[in-house]
Amino acid sequence: MRALGFLLVLLLAGCAAVQPEPKPSHHSSLAPKPEPTSIPTSTPSPTPTPVDACLTAAQALDVEQQTNLLVMTGVSGSLDDSEAEAVARFGSVILMEQDGKSAKQVTKLVKQIKALNPDIVVSTDQEGGLVQRLDGSGFPAMPSAVKQAKMSDAELQEQAREWGKVLADVGVTLNLAPVADTVGNAATNAPIGELKRGYGTDPDVVTQKVRSFAAGMRQEGVAATLKHFPGLGYVSGNTDYTARVVDSKTTEDSASLEPFKNALEFADVVMVSSAVYTKIDPDSIAVYSPTVVGILRDWGYDGVISSDDLGAAKAAQSVSAAKRAVAVVKAGGDLAMSVDPAAATKMGDGLLKAAKKDSSLAALVEKSAARMLKLQGKC
Repeated sequence: MRALGFLLVLLLAGCAAVQPEPKPSHHSSLAPKPEPTSIPTSTPSPTPTPVDACLTAAQALDVEQQTNLLVMTGVSGSLDDSEAEAVARFGSVILMEQDGKSAKQVTKLVKQIKALNPDIVVSTDQEGGLVQRLDGSGFPAMPSAVKQAKMSDAELQEQAREWGKVLADVGVTLNLAPVADTVGNAATNAPIGELKRGYGTDPDVVTQKVRSFAAGMRQEGVAATLKHFPGLGYVSGNTDYTARVVDSKTTEDSASLEPFKNALEFADVVMVSSAVYTKIDPDSIAVYSPTVVGILRDWGYDGVISSDDLGAAKAAQSVSAAKRAVAVVKAGGDLAMSVDPAAATKMGDGLLKAAKKDSSLAALVEKSAARMLKLQGKC
């Protein structure tokens, strides 16, 4: 049953009062941020803009190096030739389909990846429950978000710290979790509610659990991702299988956006969904929408904004692979993800070609590259 559940997840998962600073106990390529040992209840201040050093570092790169930073590729199972080529090129990677591999085996795989690209950000989906990419010997079983929500904030933060320690040990430096979506009706919500990936129906509860989970991860030097902005809790379909998943409820002022807004202090990355939000922008999927992405920027967030999977997901297929990363950057995002290395390569090639021809796009690429360099801990 566990193997069957995990196989389902491989297709569904999306592909996301400050105390003295604790120091991460593991080395990471990502710059650790000060972490509170308790979860504050006040609204956090937004993530600061990239420091001048990051912009300077990005400007020192040529346009190809800059665009390569803005694509995340995937590794499924072992590192085959096509995956190795993409890994050597791009700035980040997601570990996919590692079912049953031990911590020792994953460590070996990450070392192979880092040998090809020492600065690469290594990520995975380690939410808990059905969505736990790394689950072999040495990886503790993580309960679903529904069960995590029953823990106290302090208990969840401590558990997340322990889960983060294991990720850091094997060389994973970015977790594409926690899910910050507030779920309407779990029984009819295929991507989140039915899979028990959400922390509940109350935005205040979701906020506290998201902050607790992210804070625990970051105490071990593992960056956290809030996903799937502006939320997949009020849709019925799944963007992995359905070309047009529509949310006709959520607005820019909906309470369901509060977990994202009020947890930005704990976010290293915010992942934007591939659904259409008719009351925000009815003409575009969220990740390609300057209006949707602009909400995050208007809040003052200037960290990395990522897409959900744009490789195999049905919701991404209406735009050619060569134009997907371009659409992400033009909307104000920074990182285009594809679990399929072939699609990732087309996305990278398309972005490079477009940036060479369009100076306004090239300026956006430069800013996004600065954010990615900051995520890598390079500035």
